[in-house]
Amino acid sequence: MVTDEAGLFATPGSPGAGSAEFVGRSGEGVGHDPSAPLAVRMRPRTLDEVIGQEHLLRENSPLRRLVEGRGGSSVILYGPPGTGKTTLANLVASTSGRHFVSLSALSAGVKDVRAVIDDARTRQIHGQRTVLFIDEVHRFSKSQQDALLAAVENGIVLLVAATTENPHFSVIAPLLSRSLIAELRGLDDRGVAAVVRRAVSDERGFDGQIEITDDAVADIVRLAGGDARRSLTILEAAAGAADGGTVTPEIVELSLDSAPVRYDRNGDQHYDVTSAFIKSIRGSDADAALHYLARMLVAGEDPRFIARRLMVHASEDIGMADPTALQSASAAAEIVQKVGLPECRLALAQATVHLATAPKSNAIIAAIDAAMADVRAGGVGEVPKHLRDGHYAGARGLGNGVGYQYAHDAPAGVATQQYPPDELVGRDYYVPSGHGHERELATRIAKLRSIIRGESRP
Repeated sequence: MVTDEAGLFATPGSPGAGSAEFVGRSGEGVGHDPSAPLAVRMRPRTLDEVIGQEHLLRENSPLRRLVEGRGGSSVILYGPPGTGKTTLANLVASTSGRHFVSLSALSAGVKDVRAVIDDARTRQIHGQRTVLFIDEVHRFSKSQQDALLAAVENGIVLLVAATTENPHFSVIAPLLSRSLIAELRGLDDRGVAAVVRRAVSDERGFDGQIEITDDAVADIVRLAGGDARRSLTILEAAAGAADGGTVTPEIVELSLDSAPVRYDRNGDQHYDVTSAFIKSIRGSDADAALHYLARMLVAGEDPRFIARRLMVHASEDIGMADPTALQSASAAAEIVQKVGLPECRLALAQATVHLATAPKSNAIIAAIDAAMADVRAGGVGEVPKHLRDGHYAGARGLGNGVGYQYAHDAPAGVATQQYPPDELVGRDYYVPSGHGHERELATRIAKLRSIIRGESRP
């Protein structure tokens, strides 16, 4: 059904949810209800008030042209919560001069989509274009998305869709090819702080009637995790608890269900907790590792950072002792990218437990570091001639590729021949531990080296 979620696109006398009417011409009577939530009242009214998306809103960019009513391309706004997707759609509604309709993918069906398109076709005949905003577009089924294709392609509607999920995985390819993809980024600490301070001073917010300490702003920034809407929700609760006084860290704590976690993503807490997280995994303490994972997540740490650390740790401290550890960490990173918070916390926790309980070995990092140390020390040498490329004219005359033993033709698929440069013959970099899968590898690699070096027959 056509919705007017949170009153964001309401106009005087506009129909409620479930009505057969649509939200009216953009910009008509849009105001700020003083009883509305702070996050709604503080929604930017102009592009100049938008914080944190400068990479998309530079002068003459496609998205800026669309918001200013000069662009004609449909767009899919993709990014985490609280980054401004609905705000930009609202700005399209208030500045483009076009008829604006909002659908929520949570409740709309194919019938609703077709009704909007039929109305838009009629308006187009009379010279008025329709902007269709679809929130949570990733929740639309394939058939619902298919119903939009012809209307988008023929310009009957200008689609503005919002999603928190990667549209390349959640939106059908034909619709993607007809739309611009605008990836919004989570606000950095400075951006969230600016949102909070604006709400304290702006007439739509608290109009300077409350004060807030720098430490309280820092706590709200930390808890918001790059989500502007969340920061304003926390501020509103804290301001209510302060009852017209000064918002302090203690007031912020009192107004929340949980205490703020002292964690600076750019300071000592960040490095200390991350270090403890990795060392707990390395030490095989799954419970401690989960504790530090929880501290990072609750404090608003970027889950992509955590996933990167897990992938590094899987090779650095586990390696071939459990080759599936890297797969687990990589899968968690993919889920972080595709799904996001809060659900991706499950994959991060699963990978953390997998890595913490896996057998440990630092043989991989020791091997590559030793090999790189030799290279840096000048241990490079000439590539043996029989291993050089012998496919170009004249290569054989130089001896390149002559005498090369094709491994698949050798017994057991292992040929006796020299592979490293002369200076590094007999240099062993990879030394398997006796842990996990490396117990079997230790025996196998010893046999392989013996055959390759001609010390035994396969």
